[in-house]
Amino acid sequence: MITREYRFPLNSSALTAGQPLLKVDDLHLRFGGVQALADVSLQVTQGEIHAVIGPNGAGKSSLLNCISGLYRPQRGRILLHREEGFLPLVGRPPHRIARLGVARSFQNIELFRHLTVLENLMLGRHHRMSSALLPALVWYGPARRQEIAHRELVEEVIDLLELQAVRHKPVGSLAYGYAKRVELGRALCMQPAVLLLDEPMAGMNAEEKEDMARYVLDVNELAGVTVVLIEHDMDVVMDISSRVTVLDFGRLIAEGTPDEVRRDPAVIDAYLGEATA
Repeated sequence: MITREYRFPLNSSALTAGQPLLKVDDLHLRFGGVQALADVSLQVTQGEIHAVIGPNGAGKSSLLNCISGLYRPQRGRILLHREEGFLPLVGRPPHRIARLGVARSFQNIELFRHLTVLENLMLGRHHRMSSALLPALVWYGPARRQEIAHRELVEEVIDLLELQAVRHKPVGSLAYGYAKRVELGRALCMQPAVLLLDEPMAGMNAEEKEDMARYVLDVNELAGVTVVLIEHDMDVVMDISSRVTVLDFGRLIAEGTPDEVRRDPAVIDAYLGEATA
């Protein structure tokens, strides 16, 4: 993997490529009589793009919601590697999981439409700001120096995602493709150990998908950020992913490289619909 040197690293994991970063073990999630996830286990290693695919209702977003703390599974473990070793995520509130290094984007754009691109990206630094209320209100001393440092990191994200031309525009005035890029950027501004992307190319035309795929690759290869990706476009998944997990009705039915998965009979039957050469 070729990584780019940043003054402020955008990847907060100290692991080397190929080491286990995120472990999901025997995960079960139920909503009343609906089994959203059943006995799901997977491992994400440092530096990879790990895609999670499956039909609608397969449990993909539920899995990401469990990892990020929005859902609490009834059974199972989710472990994230940090300096202290593997830390359990189940039972921690979302904001604490974010501080540990889990960032995510959502299928539907969740930005502040009246704020500028720059202001939305700065919000991705909020969990790392620690100044007391009074210095922050009058913006002097440590609060001012802290915000300047955070702004420098945000500038690197703007450069990486080529957002210079729209940096001062309100998000509500942007084209859809730009807005999705801003949401990716805000998550990246959190300096994640692992970045969860829930259908980042949903609703895009072919040209926008191609651009977004390139930015996801840049985030992974240049910034060194590990990505867990939910995506329905199989061409994109097979092109950019290093490993693929397939869910169907909440159960894991296949896992492997893109080539292995596309030839798996269970995947062909459940999702892809036909064998690919």
